[in-house]
Amino acid sequence: MRKGLFPLLIIVASLFIVARLYYLQIIDEKYKLLAENNAIKIKYEFPERGYVYDRNGKLMVANQPSYDIMVVPREVRELDTLAFCEALNVTQEYFENQLLRAKNYSPFLPSPFLTQLNKKEFATFQEQMRRFKGFYIQKRHLRDYQTRSAANIFGDIAQVNRSEIKKNPYYKSGDLKGKNGIELAYEDVLKGTKGIKRAQVDKFGREIGPYKNGVYDTIAIKGKDITLTIDLALQEYGESLMVNKRGGIVALDPKTGEILALVTAPNYDPAILVGRERSKNYTQLHYDTLSRPLLDRGLMAEYVPGSPFKIVTALVGLQEGVIDEKTSFICNHGFNYGGGRRMRCHDSGNFSLKDAMRSSCNTYFASTYRKTIDKYKTGKEGMDVWSNHVKSFGLGDFLGYDLPTGRRGHIPDGDYYNRRYPNGRWGGTTTISNSIGQGEILTTPIQLATMMCAVANRGHYYTPHIIKSIEGKEIDKKFVTRQQTTIDPKYFEPVIEGLHAVYTAGTAQRLQIPDIDICGKTGTAENFIRIDGVRTQLTDHSIFVAFAPMKNPEIVIAVFVENGYWGSRYAGPIASLMIEKYLKGEITRTDLEERMYTETLEHEYEKPYSGQPFLINHNYIVKKADYDKTKQ
Repeated sequence: MRKGLFPLLIIVASLFIVARLYYLQIIDEKYKLLAENNAIKIKYEFPERGYVYDRNGKLMVANQPSYDIMVVPREVRELDTLAFCEALNVTQEYFENQLLRAKNYSPFLPSPFLTQLNKKEFATFQEQMRRFKGFYIQKRHLRDYQTRSAANIFGDIAQVNRSEIKKNPYYKSGDLKGKNGIELAYEDVLKGTKGIKRAQVDKFGREIGPYKNGVYDTIAIKGKDITLTIDLALQEYGESLMVNKRGGIVALDPKTGEILALVTAPNYDPAILVGRERSKNYTQLHYDTLSRPLLDRGLMAEYVPGSPFKIVTALVGLQEGVIDEKTSFICNHGFNYGGGRRMRCHDSGNFSLKDAMRSSCNTYFASTYRKTIDKYKTGKEGMDVWSNHVKSFGLGDFLGYDLPTGRRGHIPDGDYYNRRYPNGRWGGTTTISNSIGQGEILTTPIQLATMMCAVANRGHYYTPHIIKSIEGKEIDKKFVTRQQTTIDPKYFEPVIEGLHAVYTAGTAQRLQIPDIDICGKTGTAENFIRIDGVRTQLTDHSIFVAFAPMKNPEIVIAVFVENGYWGSRYAGPIASLMIEKYLKGEITRTDLEERMYTETLEHEYEKPYSGQPFLINHNYIVKKADYDKTKQ
């Protein structure tokens, strides 16, 4: 028995080895492929990105050819570096740094050496390329913009970094990817699919023909075209009105939530972030810490909303039953509350809802707000009810739109004030500034535009979005899903009548547009920062929200002009002109247009601190020494 055990073990082990060899040599092709890969050179063919059109079919973004010099460090031999540097007009230091970076990435894989050559530079190098072993030309596509507007919407494309390569193996060193705007939001749609070509090489690294006659090669597939909701003519017009001003404009279609215009000022030509000058130009934009051209103020800037917020104050008061459309309050140039404090008002008289909206009476809305909060047993309970109503308009949240940037804003609730006043001694008068859109409230322009969509639609809105259609695909269903507010539709009519009166006989009566019934609300928001701990007031912001026509609205707009004095001085004219441009296609109020084109606010932004807070916030803190450094 023992004598036979050893030979049996020998036989079993031999059979196992034979079976393993058979598997490795006949069945498993892993090692065969590894061997073949050492004799195969893989080249990628990069697709064109999808084109971008506006809502009317106008081409906004196309492509142009570009050429990259790629290097495979292992293949660089017998190189005349002086001649090479002269051919590409680069320094010896640049050559050494780029070659070292490529080696660190991989000695065997191609890396970008010099990117985004134009046709002339490409032709010059191509004539001498055979002299420079290890280098080859990779054709790519860069963006070709058909407009000088909408840079904040488009975003840009740039080379992927190591973390992006690690997250997604599709990308290789030197690949281009959308970095912000729609280029980032719709990267998977726009980028297309790379083609792959495999060539056999000899032991000297020379190509000797396609691998297996090209049966494994694939062609590049162009990215899908997309159509945006943007009206390019309206976008360009809005940007022209905001020259020499800072702020944001958001125009929406209230019936769909489609973004018609998304203006931020100051802006820049998107073409400056294309080509070999991209890095230098981007750096200049990034380090402009005063005007902040890379900040999309329509989505990112948080402002106190001022008087436009009175619209929500009234609607919540109606829903809670503390007022009706006939309720009136007596105003004597102000509202007195808690401990002899006083909220000033520019008017006096006995105001009902329509009249209060028309003249923007602080006393009316402060009284309504206090009744709403104090209706409940505790301040926390009243504040939570109020906060939930306000948030149902899309305020205090990111909204869920399809652009990769934004701010939440701030709508306080009971817990917020319990933390702020831990003794519990607070109520409607403690937080009375909220009633007129000051206090602890912060909003972005796109949030106020969404709020006005809910008013225009008598109680509902759609999630704002910038995509209208994608070639061969459907857009996200959430963009066609109705969002309902907590306010009964019947309460919107008296508020809308008041907003119409703002134009016919109120604070915007000088901004009327012939043959268009506009409903709107002016706003003048106080602008505070803290300088070395001292709360300091700067020039007020000019705010305006509106929709038109009054019946069957087609456009909603929210305009913020930083340091613009009061609502009807800058924001109101800009809103009225853009409404007329969209609905009529032409401008009859050329007097307003001329004033917006010729007047500038640059003198305001040159004042100390005025341009510093890029997130406009009444509690923004500035150290004088830090600010002085930015002015040097």
